Amino acid sequence: MKTVVIDPVTRIEGHAKISIFLDEAGEVSDARFHVVEYRGFEKFCEGRPFTDMAGITARICGICPVSHLLASSKTGDKILAVKIPIAAEKLRRLMNLAQITQSHALSFFHLSSPDFLLGWDSDPAKRNVFGLIEANPDLARAGIRLRQFGQNIIELLGARKIHSAWTVPGGVRSPLSEESRQWICDRLPESLATINLALGLFKGMIDGQLKDEVNIFGEFPSLFMGLVDKDGEWEHYGGHLRFTDSQGNIIADNLSEDNYQEFLGEAVEKWSYLKFPYYQPLGYPDGIYRVGPLARLNVCNYIGTEAADRELNEFRDRSGGVATSSFLYHYARLIEILACLEKIQALMDDPDILSNRIRAHGGVNQLEAIGVSEAPRGTLFHHYKVDENGLIEKVNLIIATGQNNLAMNKTVAQIAKQYIHGNSNGNEIPEGLLNRVEAGIRCFDPCLSCSTHAAGQMPLHVQLVAPDGTILNEISRG
Repeated sequence: MKTVVIDPVTRIEGHAKISIFLDEAGEVSDARFHVVEYRGFEKFCEGRPFTDMAGITARICGICPVSHLLASSKTGDKILAVKIPIAAEKLRRLMNLAQITQSHALSFFHLSSPDFLLGWDSDPAKRNVFGLIEANPDLARAGIRLRQFGQNIIELLGARKIHSAWTVPGGVRSPLSEESRQWICDRLPESLATINLALGLFKGMIDGQLKDEVNIFGEFPSLFMGLVDKDGEWEHYGGHLRFTDSQGNIIADNLSEDNYQEFLGEAVEKWSYLKFPYYQPLGYPDGIYRVGPLARLNVCNYIGTEAADRELNEFRDRSGGVATSSFLYHYARLIEILACLEKIQALMDDPDILSNRIRAHGGVNQLEAIGVSEAPRGTLFHHYKVDENGLIEKVNLIIATGQNNLAMNKTVAQIAKQYIHGNSNGNEIPEGLLNRVEAGIRCFDPCLSCSTHAAGQMPLHVQLVAPDGTILNEISRG
């Protein structure tokens, strides 16, 4: 077969490539998303004290370190067998809400909006956040400040924006000050105005110029998984796991992370370092499921805040009840930012948020524990086994991006089949068409550094491969 290779995939976190295989007629027969970096965090954590794991695993990623801090700390809570103080839980929730806000803002404004606002076929040298600043400085500035708002909350809590060692087994290290609470309150109105502006803008685009993308970029049935609370409310920190299908039916509910090996399997393929998790009762690859903002909005009954629930109802009306297009991850991110801002606002009025009772202490009381939390990109599992001294013997990390791996591969194949036809223009494929294939991956906002646990710098590579294996065209970026 002929193969098109996109290497590196741009405007994502990490290094990957895409191979597009053409048949004799020049039509796309398959496409693969290869993660070409390897890190090994699960292995080199062995022998370290479990109390170090929050600080160590946060270093997996500079974009979402808070996600690992929380999942690791929750695992540590179980090893200590302690119930953390209520103020500590609310402060952890505050940090995660800030993390989701800043990460979603980065994804939408910095990484994806240049495609929407500047055009898929625009000059790639300008199709980035700097081009956006030039074309629409007010929107770009608002997006940057929205992300800054989330980052500053993280810094107010943990003394640094990246790799804060603030959450620990048993709670958190320091309380929120009244001065910090007031700063957050003062900045909330601006952030709420920005997200409402972005929602209005994007809804207008998916009703018009982006309508085709909604129908092409990863539109297929799958399962969805995410955390919900006991009443089915949207969750990001506690609760239990739920699976739903593309018709909105609950497939499995009240699932505990402690038993994840009973319903999640992890397959491997020789062409990617990224594992392929799947829903075990349906087997591999039929057990394809999606996690992250799209999944969280599909599995929950409601969000629990006024404005976000209005947007959720409109989101469901627009998508016919259940959103099955991967392109709508962008829409879901904006709704989640709104939800996070409203929940931050509620926490600012909670008297527990300023409490000094923020940490419980204990010894090694469990030798194995599993923690779960919702990262911006989806559900994150940390599974540790320790010895009697609390030294790590084994680690398994199930990352959101990995859980979307089957869906990402299906998405790029669907887009490639729609836009790429090798015989229609020889072996040359316009850059704008390849950018659309890349954009299918950006829908998921993948974090490859988290997911592969690289040897070297290996940014997106696209190859066009003939039936006899000859590489007809090759584009590398990075």
